[in-house]
Amino acid sequence: MATATTCVTMRSTTVVGNLQHMRRCRRERRNEGQRQMRCKAGQLFQQMANEVPGVVSAGTLAAVAATALVLADPQNRRQKQMEEVGGNELEAVKNYFDNAGYERWKKIYGENEDVNRVQLDIRRGHAQTVDKVLRWLGDGKDTEGVRVVDAGCGTGLLSVPLVMSGAEVYASDISAAMVEEAKNRYLQAIQKEPLKSTYSEPKFEVADLESIQGKYDVVICLDVMIHYPQSKVDEMIQHLASLADKKLLISFAPKTLQYVVLKRIGELFPGPSKATRAYLHAETDVEAALNRAGFKVTNREMTATQFYFSRLLECERV
Repeated sequence: MATATTCVTMRSTTVVGNLQHMRRCRRERRNEGQRQMRCKAGQLFQQMANEVPGVVSAGTLAAVAATALVLADPQNRRQKQMEEVGGNELEAVKNYFDNAGYERWKKIYGENEDVNRVQLDIRRGHAQTVDKVLRWLGDGKDTEGVRVVDAGCGTGLLSVPLVMSGAEVYASDISAAMVEEAKNRYLQAIQKEPLKSTYSEPKFEVADLESIQGKYDVVICLDVMIHYPQSKVDEMIQHLASLADKKLLISFAPKTLQYVVLKRIGELFPGPSKATRAYLHAETDVEAALNRAGFKVTNREMTATQFYFSRLLECERV
């Protein structure tokens, strides 16, 4: 009996010891994970502080950075996406807009009510940018016969109104799905209001920015620079400028402290349809590139809603 009691006691002690050991291991792993998180948060805060000059609150940004790292891992997500297409970032963008991204942005740029609050806000913000471009071009009064290229046309939200106002439009996008949607939008528009006999049929084509050729009176590139790192922006602007005889209109997400923080927070909620890299650009860098390409900024406006922010520049050849 004594021996049996001793055995039971030993087993109980062993079980308790194992449980304590498991708890201790879990605590150690949790503590190590938190330590690494704090370390990464500090690094991310430093990166955010370096990206934008100005006085920032270390406590606030570090807290945001730490939360972002707990809930998301955007760098690994982007790396995986690029690996799927052989490491080519623009190919990753094309793949995104031909698949999950197409469905998301078709919905955002559409007219149906099946959108959430964020998507509706982005829709309204982008529509404001398009309206500003049309206003700068004379609200259709001065566009008849004007040769326009819409580089990165998306679903045709700008191309179609330009065509209907009489402009000779060449519209291109890296995504075949987007170009097809732009064509459909145009066909729907002329069913409601046929083109005047003097107007030209638009040309829609699948092409990246670097492949666009020809000469145009006006070159427009809206909300595309967000897919280009700063190292590629000069080359991109130089090429677009070479196509424009008179005007170049371009928009981008500006790099300011507020928008850098918002971009980081946005990475908390990745989702499969929001996996592309988004680049912010300092306005001084963009304007310097435009100047080097032979253009001066003659008009500038900011569109900012809760979830959409875009700086629009109108430039003329010097």
